[in-house]
Amino acid sequence: MAAQRIISLLPSATETLFVLGLGAEVRAVTHECDYPAEALTKPHITRSLLAPDLSSGAIDAAVREQLVADAHSLYTIDRDLLAEIAPTLIVTQRLCEVCAVAYDEVLEAVRSLPQRPQIINLEPERLGDVLRDIATVGAATGREAEAAALLAGLNARVEAVRQRVVAAQSRPRVAFIEWIDPIFCGGHWNPELIALAGGEDGIGRVGERSEQVAWERVAAYQPEVMIVAACGFTEQRSRQDEPLLRAYPGFADLPCARSGRVHFVDGAAYFSRPGPRLVDSLELLACLIHPELFVG
Repeated sequence: MAAQRIISLLPSATETLFVLGLGAEVRAVTHECDYPAEALTKPHITRSLLAPDLSSGAIDAAVREQLVADAHSLYTIDRDLLAEIAPTLIVTQRLCEVCAVAYDEVLEAVRSLPQRPQIINLEPERLGDVLRDIATVGAATGREAEAAALLAGLNARVEAVRQRVVAAQSRPRVAFIEWIDPIFCGGHWNPELIALAGGEDGIGRVGERSEQVAWERVAAYQPEVMIVAACGFTEQRSRQDEPLLRAYPGFADLPCARSGRVHFVDGAAYFSRPGPRLVDSLELLACLIHPELFVG
């Protein structure tokens, strides 16, 4: 296949493209694409229009306000750079307008190009969809063999977790928190990952969007394990909101709080990115939910 000029509008797609050996052909990425390290050397074709350094509550309010006013207003795409690259392939998504440039804006931007590139829309809702998307990217880029090898390894790791969980003596109640102010539960693939790791998520729904939930619902569930993976936040940034979490009524009396099983993890690197490292996310969950089986 001739050399390609690829633009990735998703951090997860960037990770997939690089692991398939296409790093040299990726000509531009988003401002959030920070893995692998080589991705940091690529030009940024997007930027966020949200003010930097907002609190979690202010971010939530700004996102709601801008989505009501104009779904395209969260991110902008550099159309001059787009024209300069003249891409042959763009990898994007329309699953979540909060996570990336709106799909309609991508279509609008490429209309001005002399030759329209191929556009791949990745829209995973479950783990199986994420793995399927890897095969889709491989097929579109002539890297079918590399994608097949990657998938074989990822599936083997998923199966290894599944087999080890069989020995678990219990399935702890897990609360997966995707945002603290206000409280959002995890959705899409995350409840599925919890189940595979040997836990029970009684708040999030497999294949459904994450959603705002009342704290009373979380408290009533009496979680034995709490995983805080704020969408787009590093572990360090999420921990800045720990006082807000602990201030919710009855937090200190939850089983997870009494036993010290409230875990802050890197949501930006793992759980909110539906790419190859979602299997890393599963393995991390397994260690946190069943340390007796996976740690040591």
